[in-house]
Amino acid sequence: MSGFSYKDIYIEDGKRVLEVNILPEKHCNFDCIFCPIGRSHNKVDTQQSFDEIDNSLNELNNMIEDNNVELVFINSKGEALVNDKIDDVIDLIKSKGVPVRLLSNGYILGRDEYIKIVNKCDEVIGEIKAITEEDFQKIQRPIQGYTLEEYISNMVLFNKQYKGKFILEVTIIKGYNDTDESINKIKDVINKLSPDKIIVGRMEDERFKKKLGITDERFEEISKALLNS
Repeated sequence: MSGFSYKDIYIEDGKRVLEVNILPEKHCNFDCIFCPIGRSHNKVDTQQSFDEIDNSLNELNNMIEDNNVELVFINSKGEALVNDKIDDVIDLIKSKGVPVRLLSNGYILGRDEYIKIVNKCDEVIGEIKAITEEDFQKIQRPIQGYTLEEYISNMVLFNKQYKGKFILEVTIIKGYNDTDESINKIKDVINKLSPDKIIVGRMEDERFKKKLGITDERFEEISKALLNS
């Protein structure tokens, strides 16, 4: 039995993409109030061991071969980097001649032990949601001791030495980062980080959309402002 789970193969920019979750349950260094997966009962930022990795790797190998996969997107329940076998996962994918995209919330990208692993990936996605320290603590509920300043700094330091494609995913949240002042702060982060691509999103989950979602008009305004920055 495999500990990995998969989404159906889909086409993106003409490529067949396999999206894989390498965590058996949610393990994350945040406990965001709007997380679609639910609460973080395993709030960690150090690597953990999970069972049956050999079966999982064999299944992943077969999935890649049987589906003519052209990109593997490691998009997990929480922070994929805390799986202590992620190195093996990336090495397997690369051995098939297939590029790797990794989603990380971005906080631990500044740590040497993770930098070495993530540098193997062809694309990395980091995230920005809260833009003030108070909101960062309130809505993202990080591990104690985490600060927004260090969060941003970790991504900046990582991207300065990273040779692949760094993608910044910005989520706009009503009442937290949707004012003009907040957008200017996000622009400052973008300028510091210099990502290769920016993705602007908003609350789409029906459980959070009513309270934290923004109007189409405001979303379009913000998207234009950020994408042109």
